[in-house]
Amino acid sequence: MHIDLGEAVYKLAISTGFANITWQQMLMIAISFVLMYLAIVRGFEPLLLLPIGFGMLLANLPLANMMAPQQMVLNPVTGKEEIQFGGLLWYLYQGVKLGIYPPLIFMGVGAMTDFGPLIANPKTLLLGAAAQLGIFTTFIGALLLGFTPQEAGSIGIIGGADGPTAIFVTTRLAPHLLGAIAIAAYSYMALVPIIQPPIMRLLTTKKMRMVVMEQLRPVSKTERIIFPIACAVIVSLLLPDAAPLIGMLMLGNIFRESGVVGRLSDTAQNALMNIITIFLGVTVGATASAENFLTFQTISIIVLGLLAFCLGTAGGVLLGDLMYLLTGGKVNPLIGSAGVSAVPMAARVSQVVGQKENPGNFLLMHAMGPNVAGVIGSAVAAGVLLSLFK
Repeated sequence: MHIDLGEAVYKLAISTGFANITWQQMLMIAISFVLMYLAIVRGFEPLLLLPIGFGMLLANLPLANMMAPQQMVLNPVTGKEEIQFGGLLWYLYQGVKLGIYPPLIFMGVGAMTDFGPLIANPKTLLLGAAAQLGIFTTFIGALLLGFTPQEAGSIGIIGGADGPTAIFVTTRLAPHLLGAIAIAAYSYMALVPIIQPPIMRLLTTKKMRMVVMEQLRPVSKTERIIFPIACAVIVSLLLPDAAPLIGMLMLGNIFRESGVVGRLSDTAQNALMNIITIFLGVTVGATASAENFLTFQTISIIVLGLLAFCLGTAGGVLLGDLMYLLTGGKVNPLIGSAGVSAVPMAARVSQVVGQKENPGNFLLMHAMGPNVAGVIGSAVAAGVLLSLFK
């Protein structure tokens, strides 16, 4: 049997990804490199951006079919339908599509979160609520730009700076926008230390930023146990659609605070949280394929998401300004910026900005109050949007 070597080499060459790659795929691969650079070199939320960036890379490799769905195909030889198996990431993505990963992430967050600062100073709950301003103002803006209410709700939730919540809402309201919204939400979470400080300085005076707040009162174990139970019951009764998020958040927290299930608490905080973060990050990145991502709609979502996040930060700081005035200067308004749900990064930013003005100022624990309130607030906002538009 004679084999034409030249023809064989040609067929092999045109069957490779190098011969089939498009400029759109090359651009998306370049964007994935930028995300991985930010994670590895700059240290911006590496636990999020590194798997997201690599997932984006895998999804845009031509012919790899990592996100190809499982489907029935006709066998030309037998004439029967057979299962054509999907790509690895498509199977892992089902945990996102079915709304499994985000609540599990919330359970891990709850197990790692100390609600003591919020319990000790309940009025900081208002700062967490004020930081949700970005969600609803951007929702209105997206409607005016022609997005449907479901799409606008999914875009607005980016303002909560909570990636799992954004994913949970989007998979139910506008799954076709998941790639753009998830990338925007997690990117802005990672860029909190860059985006927030200019807004905080713009909306406060030096005198405000130098305020030293009184030490928080001790919180009893009884209070710590009652809080997650009461919060889960009240919020779930008011907004049943928020129950998966708020319920798992408070389940994780009662693991932590009960003191009788150390192994479960440790698993939720570490092993389970890390596994789900890998699956969630890689598959979220894999939704950002060139054909879905490089559109004018995606650019609009990224811009609106940035606006939502900035407005959320501003809303928390402005209410902090009001509290500063009403309390005669006892509240440092910088803690209001922590009302977005990026735990604990937003609280750390409040601490850093405050210490630049007054090196003896320690705002971290005070900022954790609105910060954990922001987690609850974003889940509540998600429940409102789902109850209205699902």
